Amino acid sequence: MPLSRVQPRDYEALLQAKVATTRQLFSELALPEPEVFPSPPTGFRMRAEFRMWHDGDALDYVMFRADDPKTPVPIREFPIACETIQRLMPALRTALSADPVLRRKLFQVEFLSTLAGDTLVTLIYHRRLDEEWEAVAEKLRSQLQVKLPRLSLIGRSRRQKIVLGQDWVEEVLPVDGREWRYRQYEQAFTQPNARVNISMIDWACQRAEQLDGDLLELYCGNGNFTLPLSRRFDQVVATELAKASVRAAQDNILANAVENVQVIRLAAEEVTQAMRGEREFRRLAKLPQPLAQYDLRSVFVDPPRAGLDAQTLAMVAGFDNILYISCNPETLAANLAQLTATHAVQRFALFDQFPYTDHMECGVLLARR
Repeated sequence: MPLSRVQPRDYEALLQAKVATTRQLFSELALPEPEVFPSPPTGFRMRAEFRMWHDGDALDYVMFRADDPKTPVPIREFPIACETIQRLMPALRTALSADPVLRRKLFQVEFLSTLAGDTLVTLIYHRRLDEEWEAVAEKLRSQLQVKLPRLSLIGRSRRQKIVLGQDWVEEVLPVDGREWRYRQYEQAFTQPNARVNISMIDWACQRAEQLDGDLLELYCGNGNFTLPLSRRFDQVVATELAKASVRAAQDNILANAVENVQVIRLAAEEVTQAMRGEREFRRLAKLPQPLAQYDLRSVFVDPPRAGLDAQTLAMVAGFDNILYISCNPETLAANLAQLTATHAVQRFALFDQFPYTDHMECGVLLARR
């Protein structure tokens, strides 16, 4: 996204235009009026990454335009990043530029921050990191901790990872009347817009308020939705394929003293096979009872941009209630065209997770007709 598109004064008008465009995608489905959840117009991104451009001893954060991928665009200000990242960027750039050990063959810098005050910086190199680098990097971390005491730093190169501090940050989100603690691991997926993420989780919890029985969740990630939703159901069986996300979800279950959630490492296709009884998975033996004995009346899905594949879509259609969070309105519209043959859309929501872009996050609640 070109930073020239970031126009905070025009945010409301840009949002309404995006809402209208998104609604047009669903015009043939006769969905209810959407609830619209805006973003803060600036300071909303908790993650950012930049290529580092070398010009002699000087360094610049750079990005590249889609129509000109070979010409670097220096980034001196990044108003869409959270305040912590905005304050950290110039101080870090100055320190990296001044030190030849930290500067040499530095390729990329990644930032991860939280509303709770944790910050993690990852420096990625095209060379092997040695003890000298580690000593200088630890000195840099100590300097930055004067203003950001909860800062960790990671150095990466090919098949190498050096952690100074910890390789995760802790987020605390006020959702559904209580605070939820989330461990977010470096380079694992997290929702980039924390404020809109709170709105998304709150919305899902409110929609689940009238549901009962047990819940099946696909693509649970680090338990972002799973943990608050657990208060609405007797038992939750949550599935996720990425190892780092499963690890984080299990950590977060313990940290929040949640006792009715089981996280199983399965792909969505494998869950479909298990639900149909087509295959047995040893990983399901970890459940306190066989999968078939759960009272699974509702399903929650938050799939990747490709949406639900045909087999998963057919399996999901077998549930009484479907809560669907989508990061791609086009694939959601295609999935809904099939799901609405058996289910009615009761609630519809739009979440502006990525202001100043064409991207819109959607939420839908469906109930069997």
